[in-house]
Amino acid sequence: MRAVVIERYGEPAEVREVPVPEPVEHGVVVRVEATGLCRSDWHGWQGHDPDITLPHVPGHELAGVVEAVGSRVTGWRAGDRVTVPFICACGTCPSCAAGDHQVCERQTQPGFTHCGSFAQYVALDHADVNLVALPRELSFATAASLGCRFATAYRAVVQQGRVAAGEWVAVHGCGGVGLSAVMIAAASGTRVVAVDVSAQALDLARTFGAAHCLDATSVPDTAAAVRDLTGGGAHLSLDALGSAATCAASVNGLRRRGRHVQVGLLPSPSGTTPVPMARAIALELELLGSHGMAAHSYPPMLELARSGVLRPDLLVTSTIPLDAAPAALAAMGEAPGAGVTVIEPWS
Repeated sequence: MRAVVIERYGEPAEVREVPVPEPVEHGVVVRVEATGLCRSDWHGWQGHDPDITLPHVPGHELAGVVEAVGSRVTGWRAGDRVTVPFICACGTCPSCAAGDHQVCERQTQPGFTHCGSFAQYVALDHADVNLVALPRELSFATAASLGCRFATAYRAVVQQGRVAAGEWVAVHGCGGVGLSAVMIAAASGTRVVAVDVSAQALDLARTFGAAHCLDATSVPDTAAAVRDLTGGGAHLSLDALGSAATCAASVNGLRRRGRHVQVGLLPSPSGTTPVPMARAIALELELLGSHGMAAHSYPPMLELARSGVLRPDLLVTSTIPLDAAPAALAAMGEAPGAGVTVIEPWS
């Protein structure tokens, strides 16, 4: 099969022929019809993820058709249309037993712990725990964004963030996950302040329901601007980019007893990122993380997408062939782009 292969961190990847994977007894192999290009893939390419072993095939947001099934899989067969969370849970550890598959103690992640979906086929573990059936109404390109960005945003806003109608929600960073959060929060009856440095991203945020859009390059203090717009601060704020500046702005833009959810990864040379803890203590803020969403939590989100209340299809702004993926991956460091880019490995 054809796949994008990383030989050395930070150096150009290349498309070449590699062996088709075989399913383990509890897993499947999926023919990849669409896979999203995510900033997490860029972090992996840069060497920020300790689970990656080179040479490596990136890619963790995917949708496709089951091609081969392991001997112990009971719920799936060849030909099924599926997607999968980017965290594949084991289904048996204490966290999984509690329903918290997204923090599974023995998790695997396509594109990180093993070769991923920037390829024509990908192997997935514990299929009976992790696969999600796709409604016919959702295209593969639309479904490709669900496994990471859209599902992560849904959990961050609805489950971790406990969003409520009438609240103010601030979203710092309007890439794929940030725009997803804007759409989900607006559909939940909130007033959204979207913050980014890209006029194109802010235009999309406005289209997806943001009440206010802030260009972070044109205001001296984005946290103060959020507090002014919201009459004292957001009830819920998300750092959807992942930087020391956006994390601090998210926390500092909250009102008393507000909730900050960290979604974007925060790589740091020292291993830690400064957070305004004095403000968190003084205002009794909640600081939360959000790490994907378990497969069993997908049905409510899928029903909202199937019925048209949520429109993840509108987030897909670019579709590219596999041969264009290495350059697009490298470009994410300087210009992440607006919306979601989807790779179609068979085009």
